[in-house]
Amino acid sequence: MTDFYPEGQIINTQENINILSSMSSLMEAYKTRKIIESIAKICDAEHNLIVNLGEIKGVIPREEGALGIKEGTVRDIAIISKVNHPVCFIIKEITKDDNGNDIAVLSRRAAQEVCFREYVSKLRPGDVIKARITHMESFGVFADIGCGITSFLPIDTISVSRISHPGDRFKNGMNIYAVIKSVEDGRINLTHKELLGTWEENAKLFSIGETVAGTIRSLEEYGVFVELTPNLAGLAELKEGISEGQQASVYIKNILPEKMKVKLVIIDAFDSKRTIEKPKYFFSGNHMDEFIYSPAGCSRIIATKFTT
Repeated sequence: MTDFYPEGQIINTQENINILSSMSSLMEAYKTRKIIESIAKICDAEHNLIVNLGEIKGVIPREEGALGIKEGTVRDIAIISKVNHPVCFIIKEITKDDNGNDIAVLSRRAAQEVCFREYVSKLRPGDVIKARITHMESFGVFADIGCGITSFLPIDTISVSRISHPGDRFKNGMNIYAVIKSVEDGRINLTHKELLGTWEENAKLFSIGETVAGTIRSLEEYGVFVELTPNLAGLAELKEGISEGQQASVYIKNILPEKMKVKLVIIDAFDSKRTIEKPKYFFSGNHMDEFIYSPAGCSRIIATKFTT
């Protein structure tokens, strides 16, 4: 199976650079229907994308701008938003413009059709894939899983520790890994938390008696949940003057695998903008059948089972 990547991941590869460097290389890519990438420079009044191909001008006609544009199931914002960003495409034709200059007619849609047929349509629940965050909403994120084909990652599948907004974890353009959660009528839904480690794997990063950094995630009547890692939170007693989103210094009072609990004491809490870091992944395979978050011997079982 040919490798397919989210847009922007091949633009700086030596192979892609070489293709864009000469007319002969572009002609070869045209003959072989090679998927290549370049920057969309302009979206004109008719919503055609103008692409920089080095020696010649490239044009992606509006209806070739994305799957669904021609059918009316995708809005033109899918084209307009690509200006100043990498786009993938197949060269459909090299011809002359009205002034006799060489011009390449390109199709992003054709690249997406190949990607869907040879890659996306073969994905199954539990497959681990590369993805790129394209935009965020309060309820989740949309991610490019190949050639600009987007999938949805709900907020409650981003991590075990609850967050108020996906921006607490991700930023636009970030490359991540994700797991195929479901495939329904050709639509792909993703999940992410299963790659961030089990309760036990995360708890092993800490020891009783340590004072460590955390993030205050929620204030409840019975205590304060403090995130230690994206997949591990502990419970501390209520403390005056604290609020959700603050950074905190917390003392680890106890770690109880059989109850899946970490008991904390808040030493200090303060306002500070937290840097968005790349996720740390505990799973490195390309497929998982199930993910069991809870530790062995715990009466409460938290698991994800992936079924086709």
